[in-house]
This record gives sequence, structure tokens and C-alpha cells, in this order.
Amino acid sequence: MQVTASTQIKEHCYHCGDECTTTPIYAEEKAFCCTGCKSVYELLYANNLCTYYNLEAGEKPGVTVTDEAVDLNKFSYLDEEVVLGQLLSFKDNSLHKVLFQIPGMHCSSCIWLLENLFKLDAGIIQSRVNFLRKEISISYNPARTKLSAIVTLLHKIGYAPTLNLDNLSGKKKKKDYSIFIRLGLTGFCFGNIMLLSFPDYFSLTDEVNRELGSFFGYLNILVSLPVLLYGAPVFFKSALQGLKQKHINLDVPISLGLLSLFLVSLYDIFTANGPGFLDSFTGLVFFMLIGKYVQQRTYDALEFDRDYKSYFPISVTTLEKGVEKIISVKELVPGKRIRIRNQELVPADAILLSGQAFIDYSFVSGESVPVPKVVGEIIYAGGRQTGESIQLEVIKDVSQSYLTQLWNNDIFRKESSYASFGTYAHNVGKYFISVTLLIALGALIYWVPRDHDMAIKAFTSVLVIACPCALSLSTPFTLSNVLRIFGKHKFYLKNGEVAENLAKADTIVFDKTGTLTVSNQTDVTYHGESLTAYQQELVKSVLQHSTHPLSQRVYESLMGAVKPVANFKELAGKGVEGEVNEILVRVGSVSFAGNKYQQANRTNRETSVYVQIGEEQPGYFVFGNHYREGLAALIRELRKTKMLAVLSGDNDAEKSNLQLLFGEDSDLLFNQSPSDKLAYIENLKKEGRRVIMVGDGLNDAGALKMSDAGISVTDTVNGFSPGCDAILDSGSFSRLADFLRFTQNSLRVILFSFGVSFIYNIIGLTLAVMGKFSPVISAILMPISSISVVLAAVIGVRIVAWRMGLTRANKTKYSTINALPV
Repeated sequence: MQVTASTQIKEHCYHCGDECTTTPIYAEEKAFCCTGCKSVYELLYANNLCTYYNLEAGEKPGVTVTDEAVDLNKFSYLDEEVVLGQLLSFKDNSLHKVLFQIPGMHCSSCIWLLENLFKLDAGIIQSRVNFLRKEISISYNPARTKLSAIVTLLHKIGYAPTLNLDNLSGKKKKKDYSIFIRLGLTGFCFGNIMLLSFPDYFSLTDEVNRELGSFFGYLNILVSLPVLLYGAPVFFKSALQGLKQKHINLDVPISLGLLSLFLVSLYDIFTANGPGFLDSFTGLVFFMLIGKYVQQRTYDALEFDRDYKSYFPISVTTLEKGVEKIISVKELVPGKRIRIRNQELVPADAILLSGQAFIDYSFVSGESVPVPKVVGEIIYAGGRQTGESIQLEVIKDVSQSYLTQLWNNDIFRKESSYASFGTYAHNVGKYFISVTLLIALGALIYWVPRDHDMAIKAFTSVLVIACPCALSLSTPFTLSNVLRIFGKHKFYLKNGEVAENLAKADTIVFDKTGTLTVSNQTDVTYHGESLTAYQQELVKSVLQHSTHPLSQRVYESLMGAVKPVANFKELAGKGVEGEVNEILVRVGSVSFAGNKYQQANRTNRETSVYVQIGEEQPGYFVFGNHYREGLAALIRELRKTKMLAVLSGDNDAEKSNLQLLFGEDSDLLFNQSPSDKLAYIENLKKEGRRVIMVGDGLNDAGALKMSDAGISVTDTVNGFSPGCDAILDSGSFSRLADFLRFTQNSLRVILFSFGVSFIYNIIGLTLAVMGKFSPVISAILMPISSISVVLAAVIGVRIVAWRMGLTRANKTKYSTINALPV
């Protein structure tokens, strides 16, 4: 028998659009799913801001709001001078400016409302949204409003800003504008040198050439110097770094070609042999910098190397002589007493003083079942309390806690010695430079006995035309389009090289808790004699008074009305009991309420809750992991081409279920510590395997970093994610096989664009070896080759994405693996 909650879909909430699973709340003849959504509507209605609901056609733009009242005192610490000094980006007597991340914004209505905050708080002067980065910049008058009031307002309307310890780190990210300066400067020089080269393009008379040619030549040298000294060094430095590491990357032949262009141009201009190739030199640097910019810009709003500070709260409730005070987490010192409420994080190692603690360590250890703690036990930082509020005494500074030591341990920060330099372009670069030099030497040897001047011209022309600049544009433009298409499906890659690593991988290792399973959902099944409707009401009535998370899950799964309960007791470590209609009802451990199942319990590794009604013990509830929708189809698809494994910090209660899913040939390892996971990945790489690690928590940080490509699965891409190479929204998890296949097809697009580039190089090299390569041909051939390669890359990726059904973002969650809704 499986007991499930009865839900009836009646209406959709006018504010957030969610289904009203309970009786709707009505206001102005509009239905709302909760009082939170109703309160936001009333706030907007009172301030004439209901245009918010009309901007997104066919969709409800609102964000689901919690029913809990927002306490202004909760954010009072934000008004302290020390905190203000660290949060504000500008401060004077009449103007304060602050920048917040708002993960909840998702559409044009959100932008409109957030930029009209001044209508909700008269102290707000202006608010401006950066939608791509999910950021809002707020300017306010400190004499008319406070920062705590602004944050409270954002919470009330459903756009809670991200407030964590990292906000107070004092480290402000500085935007790098150097790429824009380089692009602007190089583009200016390129355009002016082309303008000054017009006499050569149009073959004006010898008289004009004699009068202007020399002057324009020297002027071109002067204009090209900023490109040589500021624009091109990006490639020179990369080439030098590669050579220092005894590795030839694509920037080596690029640098050789650029230097050849510049030096040959100097020789031609100073000896009056010709106008040189400075237009080609500056143009190629300009085009390649565009490629660099495309690489740098793609999804720079996401952070892939966050640390524990991004996970820690920014404040904590302390108790001083029985009085609560909210302070910054940075002010916590050993000896401080703190209160941790339901779903709040323990920010530092502490001893439990009072209350029933059920600590969820899934983020740190991978263990999915909350761990009960008794008074006097140590509770480590990173655990999340589930249940009633508890009181703790801090025993270590935040910076010295177990969680921070785990993060900062060398084993989790080590760089893989097996990391691959190789991208397609860099691998091609190894051979490109060798072939170029051989052709150049061959041309030199051929022409020396025949014509010394032609020998020098042919040798230098080969070096000039063989510059693989078009080749270098193929990879960034292809992969940036791949990243952009993935972004539509909420799969965000750190850079293009990650896409190549995903395509080449032959092994995928999964974490279980929070990756294969949904952390905040549990499947409840009932075993034993069937419960009658009346018995369900008895059990449900007792459980309504319990704060234990397992009690709440059973309560939600039962049907029937709630009855009055007498003599209710909650016994730590045992369970709960109470009398309903003078019948004693017990729910809890096997020794407390299920003695008749003692023998079966010894072999049962699953989490179970037993029921006793009067003298009868009809059965027990078993809690199982809730696996992500579409998981079975995803695993079937991946098994066709990849070796799969599961590493879990949890016990092996789910081993049989996972074995059916993954097959007998897959490794399933349980009770794995963070260092165990890292060691497993390291051993796979020693065997020569290319590994993708898919995880979600701090316990996966080392493995994510050691793998060739680490994917962090998260319910909010702007929330915390450990150091990783890619961030995958949990709603797109079932499409992972599609994404991997798309990266493989995209590499074929790169190969095709390489072929286009090689055609141009063959034409150019033929002309160079014959001594017929001229500045005019260079000015025509090189830009055309660059543009055609870029078009081949962009159009090729779009065609592949269209054929795979990836050109549009998934608004309904479907997988193309088997065309079944997930």
C-alpha cells in the first residue's frame, strides 16, 4: 500500500501562476495560493503598480512568496556602520548606493517592478536592473529610508536579495575593461591604415605613389605601433607561456605569423619595395580580439569558483542574557550563544544547549537523512536544522570550523596533474607551425639558386599567409554559440574548453543525494496491514503536533480530518505519542512503536517510522529517495556510449534500486567521504579515462575539480555552487544526454570550419610559393577567410541545434531522448 496526499487542482494563483493545492484565498475576485501572494498583490494594487501583471502575455510573472511575515528587525544589522561600509558601493550624507543579486527575477515584468521600487518606498531615489547578471543597483536617501527597510521590501514582493558571508568579504569584483580598450584601439588603427592604403588598392599612378607612398608607409608604421604594443601582446604572452611549458598552442603560429607580417612590412617600407601588410596585420589582430571578447563575455554573470562564504548566511541570531540580537556572522566568536531556527544553517562549530536537533548534513557529507543530536553534542558548521529552534554555544570561529577546513584542505584545491592542454585548435597548432616552416624552407631552397629576391619574398610570404588567424576564430565562435544555446536550456559552461571535454568524455560519475535525487522530496511508502480511513485520521492527528521532519512527511501523506489530541508527548530519539478519542497512538522507532517488526528491522537499512494504535502495531512507513523525473530514460541513453558510476555519502539502502537503473556493470559505491570521491576520480584518470563528475554539494568539490569536467546540479543557478566547470539547472537534468551529444556534433562543426580555413591557406600558400602574393591579395583574402570561417562556425552550430530541437528554450520539460514528457 502506498499512502499519498489527496490534492485537487482548483485554480491558479493570480500572482505567481502556481496551482492552488489548498482552498484559494480571494481578494478583488482574484484567487491566490497563499496569503503571501495575496499581500504582494494588495501592496501593488495600493500603489497603482498592477501593470506588473500585464507585461508578460500569457504568463503570471509573480514569484511565489512565503506566508511567513517578514520581520523588519531581522535585517536591522544591515544598518550598522561596519556592515554598511562593506555593502555600499557609494556613500555620502544624502545618497547611498548598493548592489544586490536578485536570483528570483526572470522576465520583463520583474524588471519593470524592480525599477519602480521608488513608488513603494519614498526614500528610494532610483533602481536599475542588470537582467543578464540578475543584479539591481539601488540609490536611496539614508535620511528617508534604511537599507534594512529596502531589503524587507524586496522580501515582501518576492525578490529576496542574496545575502551571504561573501557579501561582507570586502572583496569587490573589478570589471576588466582591457578587452574593450584593445578592441577600440585596434579597430581605430585598422580602419585608418586601410584608409591610408587606398592608393595601393587602386594602383594609382607612379607619380602619386612616389609622392605619397613613402609618407603613408611611415604613417602606417606609426599607427600600427599601438596594435603591436597593446593589442597583439595578448597572443604573444599566451605563446610564450605555452613554450615555457614545452607546449605549442595555437597562439605560437599566430604570433609567428603576426610578427612576420609586421617585420616584412617594415622591410618593404624602409627599402621602398612596397607598402607592406600592416592593414592585414592590424585587421587580423582586430578580428582575433573579437574572438577573445566573445569567449570572455559568454555568461560572465555566473560564478564557477565560489567558496563556502557564498553558502553561509550573512547574519545570525545571538542570545545575550536571554535577549535576542541579530549580528553579522563575521562577529561570531567562541562562547557566543546563538539560536538556529528551522531550515537555518549552523555557521560555526557549536555545542547543542537546548532543543531537539535534527541536522541535515547532505550538503557537507552527502547523507540524506537528518541526524538527531542530543544536548551536549557538537554540531558542525554547514549542517541545517530541520524542526524546532535550538540553542547552541559557538566553540570555534567561522574561519576555523570543520566546513571551512574541509573547503580549504589542499586535497580539494590541488590541480589535476592530468589536466589536458589540448583543445582542437591547440592540437592543430602543433602541426600547423611545423608544416608552415617546412613549406617556407622548401620555397627558400627552390628560389635561392634562381632568384635571391624572389627567395626572400616567397619565404616571408609563406610565413605571412600561413598565419592561422582564421583557424583561431573557428573555435571561439563555434563554442560561444554552443554556450549560448546551452544557456537557453539553463546549462552554463565556464568556457569553451569545457564543451570539448564534455564531448570527449567516456565516463560519467554521479553523486546521489541532491543529484540523482531531489533533496527536499521524499517518497513515503507504507508496509504492513492496511490503515483504515479512521486509523489514518488517528495517526495524522498526533503527527500534526510534531516538528520532526519525518513526522511531517508522514502527516502530509495521510488523508482525513484532524481530531483533538490529549496528553501529547514528543520523546527525543523515540517518537511521539498522544491520545485521540481515548486511544493511545504512538509513532516512532521500532523499539518505541514496532516491537513486532524487530527482526525485519535488523536487515532493513532504510529509514522507517513505526505505528502503534492502541495495542495493535499495524505497520510502518518507509522513506525512500525521490529520484529526478526522466532519470531512467537519461541513464538508458548514457549507458549506450559511457561508463557510469555512482558515488554516495549515504548508506547503501538504495543500492538495489540504483543497480536496476544503472546495470550490473556500473560501480555503485556508498558511504563515500569527500576524499574517497576525489581518489576514485583520480584513479579513473590514471587509467586514461576522460571523466565527467556530476554533483551538487561541498562534499563533491574535490571530485568536481579533479574531473575533466565537473557539473554542479542546482535548483538556482545564481545560488551556491562549489568550484565546478558547468552549472546545470535541475529542471534540465534529464537532457544531459542531449547536451553531450550536441557538444560532439559541435566539434564536427569546428572540423568543418577548419576545412574552410585550410582551403584559403592552400590558395594563399600556392600564391606565396610562386612569389605572386601581394599586399592587395592579402587585404582581400585574409578578411574574407576570417569572415567565412566565422559564418561557417555560427551557421553550422545553428543547423545542428535546430536538428536536435535545441534552438528554443524548454518551457515545457520534454526530453528528446525518447520524446516522453518528464
